[in-house]
Amino acid sequence: AAGAAGGAGVDDDYPWSDGTAVMGVLNVTPDSFHDGGRHEGLADAVAGAERMVAAGVDVIDVGGESTRPGAEAVPVDEEIARVVPAIDAVREVPAVADGDVLVSVDTRKPAVAEAALEAGADVINDVTGLEDPRMREVVADAGCPVVVMHSVDAPVDPDADPEYDDVVADVIADLRERLALADVAGIDRDRVIVDPGLGFGKSAAENFELLGRVDEFAALGCPVLVGHSYKSLYDAVGLGPDDREHATVAATALAAERGADLVRVHDVAENRAAVDVVAAATEPDRLE
Repeated sequence: AAGAAGGAGVDDDYPWSDGTAVMGVLNVTPDSFHDGGRHEGLADAVAGAERMVAAGVDVIDVGGESTRPGAEAVPVDEEIARVVPAIDAVREVPAVADGDVLVSVDTRKPAVAEAALEAGADVINDVTGLEDPRMREVVADAGCPVVVMHSVDAPVDPDADPEYDDVVADVIADLRERLALADVAGIDRDRVIVDPGLGFGKSAAENFELLGRVDEFAALGCPVLVGHSYKSLYDAVGLGPDDREHATVAATALAAERGADLVRVHDVAENRAAVDVVAAATEPDRLE
């Protein structure tokens, strides 16, 4: 089955075309850093998707491989066996079946992306930023939206310590190179979403600088996704793994206020509320 977004024209009204869209994380993994094991079974995955829909999600991001620091790589066949049944099941949820909520697949492997698209995924979310030429071919052939994330290593190498002159300018420059590769591969620029890659090869200070200057990524001419949910940058402000819910919501509000087109989060209801409050304050005329 073709996904709803994959066959759409470039002028179609995606959830991120008007205001900040909320992408909910649905990891079907045993080892993801925040929600590993929570949605491993199909019934759990569907229940999770239904909760997200009820809370106002716009895109459900299904992932079958953890990219947390030090995570083990998952073989292609195993990742497909995780994500394809989950996508099949999630697509039965009425709001997804009707096309009101899109499904993305969080993968860096072209074969997994192909299988996910065949199962009905609408969007590819590639944490390696289209590093693999074959992934570029898959996306170009499908004509689907793609998230191009900036990363030094995926999964994250906890020992990596790249140096940036100006982290925002450097990440924008790196993403510009990825956009050029996408252009050469025949990927429609109107379908590309960029992600600064918070937590991937950056220090806490650099992550916060990217968050605070997210508006500068508009220079790339693409929608911008911010993925900050429950990440270790909050350690720098004294918040451990179990205390990051409120910090995530605060960061969502900041990202939305500074022009993020999508936020990728684990807790949809709380972050949907943050996005909606920012939207109301930014455009109060809409409330009349």
